[in-house]
Amino acid sequence: MTDKIKIALAQINPKLGDVAGNVTRILKARGEAAAAGADLVLAPELVVSGYPPEDLVLKPAFQLACRDGVEAIAKATTDGGPAIIVGAPWAEDGKLHNGVFLLGDGKILAKRFKYDLPNYGVFDEKRVFSPGPLPEPVAFNGVKLGLPICEDVWFATSSRHLKEQGAELLLVANGSPYDHAKPEQRLEIAGDRQDETDLPIIYVNQVGGQDELVFDGDSFVLDRGKVLKARLPAFEEQVAITEWQRGNKGWLCLPGAVAQPLTPLESIYRAMVLGLRDYVQKNGFPGVILGLSGGIDSALSAAVAVDALGPDKVRAVMMPSPYTSQESLDDAAACAKLLGIRYDIVSIEPAMTAFEGMLSGIFAGKGKDTTEENIQSRARGLTLMAMSNKLGHMLLTTGNKSEMSVGYATLYGDMCGGYSVLKDIYKVTVFELCRWRNGHSPAGLAGPKGLVMPERVITKPPSAELKPNQTDQDTLPPYDVLDGILTCLVENEMAVDQIVAKGYDRATVLRVWRMLDLAEYKRRQAPPGVKISRRAFGRDRRYPITNGFRPQ
Repeated sequence: MTDKIKIALAQINPKLGDVAGNVTRILKARGEAAAAGADLVLAPELVVSGYPPEDLVLKPAFQLACRDGVEAIAKATTDGGPAIIVGAPWAEDGKLHNGVFLLGDGKILAKRFKYDLPNYGVFDEKRVFSPGPLPEPVAFNGVKLGLPICEDVWFATSSRHLKEQGAELLLVANGSPYDHAKPEQRLEIAGDRQDETDLPIIYVNQVGGQDELVFDGDSFVLDRGKVLKARLPAFEEQVAITEWQRGNKGWLCLPGAVAQPLTPLESIYRAMVLGLRDYVQKNGFPGVILGLSGGIDSALSAAVAVDALGPDKVRAVMMPSPYTSQESLDDAAACAKLLGIRYDIVSIEPAMTAFEGMLSGIFAGKGKDTTEENIQSRARGLTLMAMSNKLGHMLLTTGNKSEMSVGYATLYGDMCGGYSVLKDIYKVTVFELCRWRNGHSPAGLAGPKGLVMPERVITKPPSAELKPNQTDQDTLPPYDVLDGILTCLVENEMAVDQIVAKGYDRATVLRVWRMLDLAEYKRRQAPPGVKISRRAFGRDRRYPITNGFRPQ
């Protein structure tokens, strides 16, 4: 029995499906931990496969590859270095489990399976995994370790059972995706389990982007009394060593480095950056291209892209029409100059003229309306997609959550693209993020220090500039009103009377509700984008397109 132990927290960024690459990443982290004298390494949930594997995990060939990966890591532990706990899918006795494995001395020393499978929001683990039994403690160097997996600690059952069975430490492997409230929520949940069991909790979360999800890491150690003894930086890979001593009341963690939590706006911004960077790099795109209109949404999207990828991998195109103001031309050019990116101008006026001629017979006798406005948007979408096809860069979409909520976007026009960093960002927050980024130069980002857009981009009234003297508020409520109502409807599922009781006009609430429902068919065809809120469009919120329900 030992009285001292060093446990490494391996906050790793796996690539889903790249089992061989993930094994290499895990062994590299283990090597760092070994050099620092670790006895044991804790890696994230399903780190061998990547998380969440969705239906890929149902492929027998993939299951076998993951088993081979676990065994390869086990074989590597014959070198006298630290044991390691890794997560992987595991087929056994005709069932597929979400498991963790204690590996050491060249073999699998123990395995435990996830008991509480989440099946809400973005999670559908009950669809692909079978729950394991209540986990029993695992013996390691005379220490009884509890190995609950992620959701297991969001409820009391597993932790209490482990405590009753003699566990001395809880080592929790996690694949917990980011939303803006999640960092503090995790600490609260861990505090509840600590209160109930009086056991220290070592919480390791993966970091990195996976399609719509971003994992922020933010791993930590919560000791007795809910004392935070270690916390890893959010949105960064890191291997950190924690030192433990056995005392009269059990194991205690010596004080370690505690990273300061990010401010809400920096947290959101870094999630957008990491989500885009990993989506582009893990999918092998050479860079991104986007339309730069001189407006605030494209300016922020461009800044995020440069901060994520560097200016050499971002290309911007201004596509003016006869309705584009000189102010917008100047602001777009200024944005590109501040960011140091290539900037091209391709007029869509010839396309507008061509379409007007093509359709003149069919449209004879009919006045101009939103049809002609949408043709402009689609001409821009066609131009950008052509450049994306020819040059290989992924097209970055620039629409925000407010617009996508109420359908203020054109299918096959400004909705064209492979990814959106603003998809889950309301317009009011777009303004806040722009002001924040202009006033801050966060470390570790690839973009410029200082301003990333002219102040006028933030202060001028938003406009699609699809007809003379147009502003967004010609057809939409003020954004502070719109976003407030949308938050009530989307995030909180509030009834009309409840929203009106908060001070909003009933007719406006009913109008926004109707616009939200009618735009579902557009959102089904929208590109993926970074999940920021606790309820993003997509798997978080699955509404029917054909929907006859009408609020009163």
